Amino acid sequence: MRRALRRAADGRPLDETEAAVLLAARGPALDDLLAIAGHVRDAGLADAGRPGVVTYSRKVFIPLTRLCRDRCHYCTFATVPHRLPSEYLEIDEVLEIAREGAKQGCKEALFTLGDRPEERWPQAKRWLDERGYDSTLDYLRACAVAVLEETGLLPHLNPGVLSWAELQRLKPVAPSMGMMLETTATRLWSEPGGPHYGSPDKEPAVRLRVLDDAGRVGVPFTTGILIGIGETLGERAESLFAIRRTMREYGHIQEVIVQNFRAKPDTAMRGMPDAELQDLAATIAVARLVLGPKARLQAPPNLIDQEYTLLLKAGIDDWGGVSPVTPDHVNPERPWPAIDELARRSAEAGFTLRERLTIYPEYARRGVPWIDARVAGHLAALMDPETGLADEASMPAGLPWQEPDGGYSDSGRTDLHTAIDTEGRTEDRRGDFDTVYGDWQEVASRIKPVERIESDVHSGLKRAEEDPGSLLEPQHEAEALALFNVDGAGLEELTRIADELRRQAVGDDITYVVNRNINFSNVCYVGCRFCAFAQRERDADAYRLSYEQVADRAEEAWQAGATEVCMQGGIDPKLPVTAYADLVRAVKARVPGMHVHAFSPMEVVTAAAKAGVPIRDWLAQLKEAGLDTIPGTAAEILDDEVRWVLTKGKLPTSAWVEVVSTAHELGIRSSSTMMYGHVDHPGHWLGHFRVLAGIQDRTGGFTEFVALPFVHHSAPIYLAGIARPGPTWRDNRAVHAMARVLLHGRIDNIQCSWVKLGDEGTVAMLRGGANDLGGTLMEETISRMAGSEHGSARTAAELEAIGTAAGRPVRRRTTVYQKA
Repeated sequence: MRRALRRAADGRPLDETEAAVLLAARGPALDDLLAIAGHVRDAGLADAGRPGVVTYSRKVFIPLTRLCRDRCHYCTFATVPHRLPSEYLEIDEVLEIAREGAKQGCKEALFTLGDRPEERWPQAKRWLDERGYDSTLDYLRACAVAVLEETGLLPHLNPGVLSWAELQRLKPVAPSMGMMLETTATRLWSEPGGPHYGSPDKEPAVRLRVLDDAGRVGVPFTTGILIGIGETLGERAESLFAIRRTMREYGHIQEVIVQNFRAKPDTAMRGMPDAELQDLAATIAVARLVLGPKARLQAPPNLIDQEYTLLLKAGIDDWGGVSPVTPDHVNPERPWPAIDELARRSAEAGFTLRERLTIYPEYARRGVPWIDARVAGHLAALMDPETGLADEASMPAGLPWQEPDGGYSDSGRTDLHTAIDTEGRTEDRRGDFDTVYGDWQEVASRIKPVERIESDVHSGLKRAEEDPGSLLEPQHEAEALALFNVDGAGLEELTRIADELRRQAVGDDITYVVNRNINFSNVCYVGCRFCAFAQRERDADAYRLSYEQVADRAEEAWQAGATEVCMQGGIDPKLPVTAYADLVRAVKARVPGMHVHAFSPMEVVTAAAKAGVPIRDWLAQLKEAGLDTIPGTAAEILDDEVRWVLTKGKLPTSAWVEVVSTAHELGIRSSSTMMYGHVDHPGHWLGHFRVLAGIQDRTGGFTEFVALPFVHHSAPIYLAGIARPGPTWRDNRAVHAMARVLLHGRIDNIQCSWVKLGDEGTVAMLRGGANDLGGTLMEETISRMAGSEHGSARTAAELEAIGTAAGRPVRRRTTVYQKA
């Protein structure tokens, strides 16, 4: 104990064991611990520009539904249908609560509800069906929009476990969301008699995934732990460190709640003792030391038996939401203190009480990427712009929930597509490099060392020649990995086999398409760690193209002989929901015969979420507008283990698969891609090819596979010292050859990227399994911003010269590989 206290007093980081020791502090040791934690909190508040300020949110509590599919043994909020007058509150009832709150100066509408009750209770499903809602989350979204438009209160959503896609769908209707982690102790969920036994949404691994996904989507998120439910002190410390990891990696945890268990009658845990307040104080203090001075730490004031001073000494800086209108429906037996009383108690301990909004000042003042444009106006109406706290004199009023005025027009460095080859980029990294990608040390800790697998290369080569597709089967994994790692004579034999399979599949013709890339915006705040293309709106190289400029470039391409435009852009928060279809229409109106190959799966998912429609419906709308095919980009590596290191906020593998599969089912074909040579290894490559093969077996919709070597020069993850400097020459040859082998009989066309490989490298790949050169491009900004040294355009004659150098005939093709 003395050693851990000394280390804490010296400002040295604690490990989990030391944290667990300090959780047991009592008497003089607890006094010392609280003093240390208080100093850390005070330093953080001073650094934030609000020394001596403790905050709260004036809210209304909206219990949208008390039905839940989980069975937590301490919960009285969740109940059964026959005990309720209705399965859900009607929208009119929701608005009645919100309007009363607005009259009394509340600014937050806290939506609390059970997890997915329709999956357990037929009555809930029937209620939703009768009103035209597919799910509880759809209804929650509609209610949040109604509250914004009718009352101006800011929704804070607590719907429980959410997927990445669901977080994307809800972000436009709420400045913040939350879900308590509660504990990482799996045994409390998995073992009979545990407080979470029988509750599928309380599995710690699932809840940790939600915390990470919220960070990937950029949602200011509230989480916390529940103490005294049977966890050990070691498990409690582990929970705090788990929160710290996701907080550091994504920077999105806006507050952490430390809540003490209070036993309730009529529950399975009614006989359990309450968590002691000294235990709560020690846990708060340790949480402050583990999470650091910048963390915002909260304890609910209605659960602490008037011990306000004790908890302020322990290191909290927030009292959470307090309502002058509604009860705490989760703890109805314990009313919130009056706000004046809370201010008086805080002042007695030397603190000034200030009202905040549901979103904390650090996120509110930064705006994008944390705030969706459609709630930015609602937030601004209630926020003190100087502090980011609540403007206590403001009263909420309903505002339209819609796209901001101003439409979509050109701005910024719109000549970047040509200037990138002459003047280059302004700086080697975007202005928020040190913050947007998360804590680089935490990111690096996710990369696991991989042992090189030695196996019989000879048997792998024999299988590649005789039954190539079988190398995707799990029982032949060792042989496949051996071929990915092969070098020397074995590599020469692999490329020979791949070239022979190419001849069997497509013959000797080398193909290319005359096309133009049009990157209509590079404004993006997703924070992919490999991407050097994305810029903040205020960065020197940022730009947007207008619809007219896009159409102009398409027309120029048509006049130069192009048959395709490939359009992709950043996930630009100012892009209207109609922009994607309008871009397609603009091209088709100007050049009706142009094939429009546009919008990555990431663009499709985020646009559909922003529009509030299913992916299938969104793709159908784009097809109706004139979309012909989509690029299978945004794939990177289809393995979430490496994907989250590489991309931070991009769509998960499952969402990528859903988009391309749905597109294929709608008759919208796509390419497929893999970017390699960064933080990946051959095991990831093999898994990626398995995913592609599975999709092709189901849909047959892939037109080609494109191998994309990682261009490292200006990539953030390389500049941070984490990624490799791209693939080796051997890697390039092996990946292209194995693409041909593994996809034989499924995807006939293997394309190599002259932008990334250069002419010499492209010729080598054409001699080792590849048959396609891609396109003339006419402009290429994404790879060039990353530092590619091979230009951004090729004429048809130049591409034909590359093919001739490979010793085979060359011909033009269409996007879908018909003769041009």
